[in-house]
Amino acid sequence: MEKKRAGVWQYRWKDEVITAGLLLAFGFMINAGIEIRGLFMDDLYLWSCYGEQTFREFVFPLGSTRFRFLYYLAAYVELGLLGSHVTWFVPVNIIINSAIAYTLCRFARTLSGNNMIGFLSGFLYLLSRMSYYQISQVYGLMESLALWAAIGILYCLYKYINEPGQELKWFWTANGLYFAVCFIHERYMALLPLLFVVLLIKRNKQWRQWVIPMAVFGLVQLIRLATIGTVMPAGTGGTDVADTLNLRQIFLFAIEQVLYLFGINTGGSYLSALSWQESSRWIKVLVVLADMVVLAVMILFVIKVIRGKWERRAVLRNCLLFFLFIGACIACSSVTIRVEVRWVYVSMAAAWLWLAYMCGVITRPSARKPEVTSRVPDYRWGLVCTGLALAYTVLAIPVETYYRNHFSNLYYWNNQQQYNSLAEQTYEKYGDAIFGKKIYILKNTYDVSEFYADTFFKVFDKERKAEGTEVIFVDSIRDFGQVHNNMLVIREDPEFHAYQDITEAVRILKCEPIYGYYRDGWMDESARIRVMAGSSGVIRLQLMYPGVMEGHEQTSIYRNGELTDQVHIKQNITQVELETRPYDIVELDFENNFYLEDAKEQRGEKRFSMIVEITAD
Repeated sequence: MEKKRAGVWQYRWKDEVITAGLLLAFGFMINAGIEIRGLFMDDLYLWSCYGEQTFREFVFPLGSTRFRFLYYLAAYVELGLLGSHVTWFVPVNIIINSAIAYTLCRFARTLSGNNMIGFLSGFLYLLSRMSYYQISQVYGLMESLALWAAIGILYCLYKYINEPGQELKWFWTANGLYFAVCFIHERYMALLPLLFVVLLIKRNKQWRQWVIPMAVFGLVQLIRLATIGTVMPAGTGGTDVADTLNLRQIFLFAIEQVLYLFGINTGGSYLSALSWQESSRWIKVLVVLADMVVLAVMILFVIKVIRGKWERRAVLRNCLLFFLFIGACIACSSVTIRVEVRWVYVSMAAAWLWLAYMCGVITRPSARKPEVTSRVPDYRWGLVCTGLALAYTVLAIPVETYYRNHFSNLYYWNNQQQYNSLAEQTYEKYGDAIFGKKIYILKNTYDVSEFYADTFFKVFDKERKAEGTEVIFVDSIRDFGQVHNNMLVIREDPEFHAYQDITEAVRILKCEPIYGYYRDGWMDESARIRVMAGSSGVIRLQLMYPGVMEGHEQTSIYRNGELTDQVHIKQNITQVELETRPYDIVELDFENNFYLEDAKEQRGEKRFSMIVEITAD
């Protein structure tokens, strides 16, 4: 018997590992192309707080508009572990979201009694376009943890209703998760009524259990009042819920979210990737077909409930739980100034779980045989439900990938691409050598703020300082002089929401060595260069001879082929000024009658003569 149990456990263990592995692999595949290379917006502000505040100030922000200490604690750990490895945030987000998908898979399997339906529930969760924020932003960790905790509450309350003998354990766990989710994202305080509804469903008369959720909610509000001075949740975009509350708007936003659950993007493209009106006709057809599959499941479910009188009450109780959970999530996402698709993700996940539950009810033994107590599903109805779930998934794949291909319409997506490009063209290209440089950016049509400019490169420094690094915005390459080794020149590429490193091109334009002159300043006995003058028209040369002067050293300088200057070098460092028209490009030839005798290398046909530093401001 023990060997048999060990064999069953080993089989289940392997099966679970395979399932989790497949979901994880799909999570990475479907999110390929999403990346975080540089931080901006809320992510950069979060990082700056992490770098500048103490642990207490970061995790417990007293006097702030929000008090999410459990999320801030998780963010503190994540930022500490990942450090300056900015590109690791997306893989971590994918792993966390895949773990949530596995949780949904297990929950859906319990509800449906069908391994395939359970797996497809997790698959659909990862496939959904609603995951865009959770994957593409550092702050996505908050949405993921809140969703995970909310689904955990639903699971515990389902167990409380349907698992006799262990009600108290599941009820306490649900209340604990409710306390946690309130300090991950205060939006989910709206789930409080569910804790009382399940007591009503179970006809629980133990007053102590009725006190538990009231005490938890009261503790949440006391903590919020003591830390941020209010119990009213803050709204979106710096608004206050109390100021923007509008019953008509709440109703319309609720309708929008219901339509989202049926695949219809009712919001604008900047919030939903692509609005329903702008969507392709064939996508609309696929969405309607998928909704017809959902309708078919619901019809079979209703027929089974009507026929199955002996368990109708239990089914209706569970349906009430799912309905109220989804309703509460929709309600708490409707009280602010807009509806973002990421807020619908938890409602969508619960809707898939509800469908899994309907499939589980459909496949149970016929209600016409109440004496049958076995919970083994009817294999024929099981095949029907599995087929419907597969059909829905097949229809959802092209729809979700279609909308994923339009993520660039989201209000922040192009900005993220711009900062990704900035990181790629600077830190990823030059590494730590970027620190201490002056970074000139032509134009500023991307409206990079002073905070972004001051903070962006600190993220890549292990010391979080990026000392000496300075971002300077200029209108033209004429606004600065020669390009030196401590400079970078970047231009915007608005067509592709990117930046381009044009340092070398501008360096050559400003000072192009033709022969005999090298980037580190060394010049041969003969050399030719083209130099662009600055706004004053003055080109300054600093001639440095690192040897012993004999008194006969002379440099002949030709401008555009004509001898104009003969410089007698009497000191090891000699300053020369050449005047020309502003921004003029001058070809200079140097003929030196001396060379460095003890030079250890020779790069051209002639020998090293001196070091020449050129400036033209």
